Amino acid sequence: MNDKKGLTIGVTITVVAVVLIAAILGIYRLAGGQWTSPPPPPPAAYCRAAMDGETADLTIEQAGNAAIIAAVATQRGLAPRAVSIALTTAFQESGIRNLDYGDRDSLGLFQQRPSMGWGTKEQVMDPFYSSGKFYDVMVTVDDWETADIGDVAQEVQRSGFPDAYDKHVATARLIASALSGETPASWSCLVRDPAPADPAQLLSLLTQAYGATIHAVPMAATATDPARITITAASETTAWSAGTFAQSWAKQTGVTKVSVGKSEWKASAAVLSGWVAGTTPATATQVVIPF
Repeated sequence: MNDKKGLTIGVTITVVAVVLIAAILGIYRLAGGQWTSPPPPPPAAYCRAAMDGETADLTIEQAGNAAIIAAVATQRGLAPRAVSIALTTAFQESGIRNLDYGDRDSLGLFQQRPSMGWGTKEQVMDPFYSSGKFYDVMVTVDDWETADIGDVAQEVQRSGFPDAYDKHVATARLIASALSGETPASWSCLVRDPAPADPAQLLSLLTQAYGATIHAVPMAATATDPARITITAASETTAWSAGTFAQSWAKQTGVTKVSVGKSEWKASAAVLSGWVAGTTPATATQVVIPF
């Protein structure tokens, strides 16, 4: 080896070693003379249903899809049990993700097959359509309102693994109760790195999801107030469902706060904030969503 080249490599290695040692000693001193590990990364955005000491977490992607599944049931006047059945199925079929692939030609949240009459590829990839199509078939199942949830899911899906749905039932029930509004103030989301405020997107989603069960009015920002959407719902339960829908889509649409009646939730990137007494005057069937 050339002596000059070897010397250069040796100097470089020495410099790197010195820098690393200095960094390590710096961490040691900053920790008050005690060794410490670098701080953990901040938690990813997610949503949680919590009630009676039980919790169930979903990613933001899953939460948005689950909120659509619950809202479509609300629009159709179906009981929260319908949402439990649909979420049980979506957990097993796709992990509540809108997959563009699957076994043979299966697609979407429920892995519906266009070749089997579920709709076109574009339709079954639309969460609103696929949720509605699932409910269309579900309500034709005998005793769907009282039969075993896994059995009902199997009747709709005709899966090659009929017992696979059972393991998701408890979690699906918990989430369905929160998103359907059956259990108020039981849903919260950690919102990290939210998108810019987009009231038009959320208004479009809400209108498609809930139809005539809500009346949503957008208000542009003023010199003193941010843009907002005010909802008057057909019932208090529907109001809570719409409120959880707005939470679930807060990261994608820039929602900063949701008020349902006299309760309020504020979006936070640091903690999973709960519902508290609100300051926005509203009736039990009103939802106010600032951006």
